[in-house]
Amino acid sequence: MNLRTASIAIFLLLSAPSASAQQPQVAVEARIAPGFDAYLQLLIARARAEGVSEATITRMTAGLTANDRVVRLDRAQPGSPTVSGYPRLGGYIDRHVDSARINGGRGVYRANLQTLARIEQQYGVPGAIIVAIYGHETAYGQVKGTFDLAEALATLAWEGRRRELFADEFVNLLKVADKGYSRNQLVGSWAGAFGNPQFLPSVYLRLAADGDGDGRADIFTNQADTFASIANYFRDAGWRRGQPWGVRAMVPAGFDWSAVRTRLDAPTCPRVHDRHSQWKTAAEWRALGVQPQGYLAPDVLATLFQPDGPGTPAWLLTSNYRAILAYNCSNYYAMSVGLLADEISR
Repeated sequence: MNLRTASIAIFLLLSAPSASAQQPQVAVEARIAPGFDAYLQLLIARARAEGVSEATITRMTAGLTANDRVVRLDRAQPGSPTVSGYPRLGGYIDRHVDSARINGGRGVYRANLQTLARIEQQYGVPGAIIVAIYGHETAYGQVKGTFDLAEALATLAWEGRRRELFADEFVNLLKVADKGYSRNQLVGSWAGAFGNPQFLPSVYLRLAADGDGDGRADIFTNQADTFASIANYFRDAGWRRGQPWGVRAMVPAGFDWSAVRTRLDAPTCPRVHDRHSQWKTAAEWRALGVQPQGYLAPDVLATLFQPDGPGTPAWLLTSNYRAILAYNCSNYYAMSVGLLADEISR
């Protein structure tokens, strides 16, 4: 997960005599497995050593128990990806760049034009991209999750599948709480993301930004802080000012894809990057017959992406697309963010 878990897979119990007989075993195992209270004390000792106040430790850990549902959700996550092909992008875009998201985004964008313009001037990230992230992550602040983050993160750290990650995030959550946030405010997804942009605690501590000058980075209810924090995330991920995320492209019939296939092995999310071509300048793409349908400066580097195969829509993607992938490493997510932003700004 980059900032959040994109989806929850169906957990198939292949050898079970029946689903009803088998499913509760995960919850029972979580309840009876020894050591949660003892492990929590280790987390508390670490938080104390890293400077979290006793008052915050007490209020954030009072009555804390392992959450069976969090364990089930984590164990239901998909494992290694298959190689059986990819769902068509078009269907995903139809569902995620729909009229409700477009109209909702336009409303937020128009209501905050001055704030977004100021933040774009400071960070270099277009307001429409910021609003598109806001829309995708929490439906413009409407769906932020209801899990007690202290309980969820302590459970995930204790469970142990990704112990180091979630132990770090639990301690970081207490550091966030030490800034004056109540436990009731610190709720979010079962995997620990929270607020309008769904930041993990470590991301909040590193990149949350004060967008209105009041000295506080409130990503829960403050839209200016939310926008500035998203913009700061993208600036940190390498967003290049004044460059689009990508543009539609016309690919000539009979185009030789083998000649531009990437030869690079991406260290992270390899299946995502494997679907992109080699990087070439816009001028080089034009020389090969690939015509951008929007402005790209001749020296801008781009990669060609035609996710649904010959004869279907294609795009030339810039390095700013990679910045969107840093938020969530999925071509479906990144494309839907870019396309939603284009619709919002129309």
